[in-house]
Amino acid sequence: MAKPSLFTPVLIAGCIILMISFAIRASFGVFQIPVAEEFGWARSEFSLAIAIQNLAWGIGQPMFGAMAERFGDRKAIIAGAVLYALGLVLSAYAVTPGQHQILAILVGFGIAGTGFGVILAIVGRAASPENRSIVLGIATAAGSAGQVFGAPTAEFLLRFYHWPTVFIIFAVVILATLAALPFLRSPRLATRAELEESLGTVLVRAFKDPTYTLIFLGFFSCGYQLAFITAHFPAFITDFCAGIDPNGMLAGMGIRTTSALGAVSISVIGIFNIVGTLTAGWLGKRYSKKYLLAAIYTGRTIAAAVFILMPVTPASVLVFSAVMGALWLATVPLTSGLVAHIYGIRYMGTLYGFVFLSHQIGGFLGVWLGGKMFDITGNYTMVWWIGVGVGAFSAIVHLPVRERALEARAA
Repeated sequence: MAKPSLFTPVLIAGCIILMISFAIRASFGVFQIPVAEEFGWARSEFSLAIAIQNLAWGIGQPMFGAMAERFGDRKAIIAGAVLYALGLVLSAYAVTPGQHQILAILVGFGIAGTGFGVILAIVGRAASPENRSIVLGIATAAGSAGQVFGAPTAEFLLRFYHWPTVFIIFAVVILATLAALPFLRSPRLATRAELEESLGTVLVRAFKDPTYTLIFLGFFSCGYQLAFITAHFPAFITDFCAGIDPNGMLAGMGIRTTSALGAVSISVIGIFNIVGTLTAGWLGKRYSKKYLLAAIYTGRTIAAAVFILMPVTPASVLVFSAVMGALWLATVPLTSGLVAHIYGIRYMGTLYGFVFLSHQIGGFLGVWLGGKMFDITGNYTMVWWIGVGVGAFSAIVHLPVRERALEARAA
């Protein structure tokens, strides 16, 4: 009997949408300084817009998951792409912090409709059980690939265009991803019991299960760390990194300013994230997902603690970016795989969407606290240490997770 195909049209189309969606999302940190300097805002003003965007993304994720399961995957993606583009275009004409912050809600909902919750559910249903973990890893890695070129592309475009023009260019690009929709035909593979149950029944059962609560709580630190670094790391490097040696290797590679180094650092995270995410998907097929998650959060905690205890130099920035990148989205295929394994795939989009809400609550706090603490103290030290603490918490909280399928436990 032939083995099920790994690279299907559904997976490739899903990867394209995730790649573009996350390329744009990963670039917002590059706009921190240009927007703040143009209007004379405090760093926390645009940071709050990015924080609200993350929170709206989290709130929108279960909503778009339920929309996809009720009205169809492609309708949910179209709605997401339109909201994403509309939010970007209107933000290009926003001139007050309040306007940016309100419009960030549209962008956040747009990311939810074109992001992990909807796309991972589609590719997860289309994959065979033996390939599901690695397929989820490949789709997650596509988001990482977007991060590789998202921030550098924004930084490059800002050399030639005013930031509002770059926002409009990104709006056109996200709408162009809808060309991949005809290939997103995913069968609704599910057990007979899953097909007979309503969404409400499944949600109540999951919310009553302590394991679901532990997964929900554990995903919080992932959002805190990733959103803080994505939004503030380029500015952090520009402000606090020792200067680039004009005769050094980085200058020879075209990296002559700390601003350019900040954009490149996000790209380095994305490059190593591809390897780390694919590895996590492969390991999740063979080993306990909860122990792999605990190991990833432990690694992040150690990496962040070592980085902030050392002088910030171009070398330490690149090393940290590589290490953190390898652990960056490695949690996503494992967490989504846990949800699918324990609670089934029929309502995976909605169930994972609620777990992802915890991720985005953490993301909101990471981005908002980053800007607020910078304005108060002039540095990011306290925010880094909070990230170390919540990372350790997530490593511990995954250990009691019961990894058996809920049906098997009931039997």
